[in-house]
Amino acid sequence: MDSRAAGKLYLLDANVLIRAHEDYYPIDRLRPFWDWLIGEAQAGSTKIPFEIYNEIKPPEESSLRGWIKDKKVASALTLDEEVDGKILNRVLRQGYAPELTDDELVQIGRDPFLVAYALMQPGRAVVTKEVSRPGKERANRKLPDVCETMGVPWMDDFQFYRERNFRIS
Repeated sequence: MDSRAAGKLYLLDANVLIRAHEDYYPIDRLRPFWDWLIGEAQAGSTKIPFEIYNEIKPPEESSLRGWIKDKKVASALTLDEEVDGKILNRVLRQGYAPELTDDELVQIGRDPFLVAYALMQPGRAVVTKEVSRPGKERANRKLPDVCETMGVPWMDDFQFYRERNFRIS
């Protein structure tokens, strides 16, 4: 049975991994966190759309760079789906603004993919370090606010760690 059918699928934003490594759980010091994350991915509860995975570009000297480029890590973490273009376009129109300019699309980046993948099946939630800023408009909208507009559950990384019972024992 697909473990995603039994529970929530958490879709991680790139900033969750980057900030975890840089601020809280450096790979070279707290490897159990990264092993736990891969275990979550292998169990099917945690994934990163490939559009977001490809956004993670740590500096050459970062141990995160080696980890993220590892084929086993990529295979476990990457969501094996293609986005539905109609849903993605709906996210852009309704979540950000109709008739976005090319410059605005560049500014928005890949965040709409997270929301679109979350909308493709029930039981999905977006995990991000971004903070809600409801007054922002168009390309300046933050991921939590777009999720709210689109009816997609979202949470920050620490709520995700609590929900998935992350512990270092």
